[in-house]
Amino acid sequence: MPMTRRQFLKRAGYATAGTVMLPSLFSSPFVGKAFADTIGDRYLVILFLDGGNDGLNTVMPMDDTAGLLTAYRDARGTGSGGLRIDPGEMAVPSVVSTLDPGTGTQLGFHPGLASFGTMYDAGNVAVIQGTGYPDYSLSHESSRVIWQTANPTGMSAIAGSGWAGRHLGLEYGPQDIYGVTIDDAVAAEMRTSGTSVLAINRLNRFGFPLDDYDENDETIYTQSYNDLYAAAGANLQPLTSTIGNAGLATYTSTQSYPPLHNNYKNDPIRSTYNDAYGALGTSTARDLREVAKIIYGVSTGEPGVTARFFQVRNGGYDTHADQGGADPNGQHYNLHAEVADAVSLFFDDMNSMGVGNKVTMVIWSEFSRRIPQNDNGTDHGSQGPMFVIGEPVNGGIYGNHPNIDEAALDNRENTPYSQAPGDTFRSTDFRDVFGTVLKHWVNMSEADILNHVLPLDVLGPASDYWTVQDFDLGFL
Repeated sequence: MPMTRRQFLKRAGYATAGTVMLPSLFSSPFVGKAFADTIGDRYLVILFLDGGNDGLNTVMPMDDTAGLLTAYRDARGTGSGGLRIDPGEMAVPSVVSTLDPGTGTQLGFHPGLASFGTMYDAGNVAVIQGTGYPDYSLSHESSRVIWQTANPTGMSAIAGSGWAGRHLGLEYGPQDIYGVTIDDAVAAEMRTSGTSVLAINRLNRFGFPLDDYDENDETIYTQSYNDLYAAAGANLQPLTSTIGNAGLATYTSTQSYPPLHNNYKNDPIRSTYNDAYGALGTSTARDLREVAKIIYGVSTGEPGVTARFFQVRNGGYDTHADQGGADPNGQHYNLHAEVADAVSLFFDDMNSMGVGNKVTMVIWSEFSRRIPQNDNGTDHGSQGPMFVIGEPVNGGIYGNHPNIDEAALDNRENTPYSQAPGDTFRSTDFRDVFGTVLKHWVNMSEADILNHVLPLDVLGPASDYWTVQDFDLGFL
């Protein structure tokens, strides 16, 4: 039976314990700059807190300089089911200032983020407050898509691609693999029509299913596959050539990435970290360990391993009930501690590996939670903090804490988005954070960012929409 085009594409892009997003020539607004390596000898890790992290109980006011502590206490209760965290319970870094730039209020961290405190005092954690976007959505799915695509207004020119994916598609060709999602599907941030992206759940289970029936046939199938895709790659028809080159990259990756698992474990120093990730016993630690294995492979020159961009996800932040406050047994406390402990260990690993100054991490969630708590949790909200972490980061507090006074909230009891100049509580558009990372870490030009990755809003007034970029936020 003849193989259909759909079957051909599917088999070219399938690998066990992982997937590959193949490039497509359709609907691509970009002209690829073949093999241009703008990020250089650096790495970018994106960590998604899936479910809507409660920003108000992540970075909290500690004094009443602008009435924020009173507003916080009015919104969050005490006693059974109460979420309030008192200043004495907060994690408070002691070296680098935690003053809110807009009001001068001292801020503290959720006690579950204690591991961030040491990194913050070392100047390696930037907190970007009040991040959001115009006309915010309270739907998990809609808001995830908005953040991952960086497309709040639904511009057709960038629809269906991710913000990091648009960079990858602009800079790399179909034979390049610079992006990896640690999951069983390519993250929406990484979606692109210009290059190949891997999704790997676990390196030691990543492989190519050449023959499900007889292992003795693998040699001939391998040769046949390589011959077929090499011929396709040499074809003058662009679509056929793209499929051929991507297919060869796919197969090569299934041969070059799995050995990284044992390479990492067999290194005496890395094996200690391997055990430390395991001792944490969390999904975030296990996923970041997979990233560490790949970075170790790149840094030691393993052939066929070129990844520089990574995405990992930690779920569980939809805390409508039983959220908890400062109690170490609370749900939110455990979520924060899982992330902070795993991230801290990951950067210790990077420093031990000699690449600590080459890795930056961006942490985001699709929205925050409502300012007043419900009975014992929080409902969907609007703006919250992001984190940018790494040795190259200029640590500190950036952006403004939102105005959480009851009178300032909108009709959904959330903080409204504002770009009004001079506003003490002016929002930080999340695209300015991504743009700063792309400009100052990935080394994209501001023109390329605006033209191809993060186009400005054109729908409404400058006070309500993102019409003037700020890709120089200062944290990189």
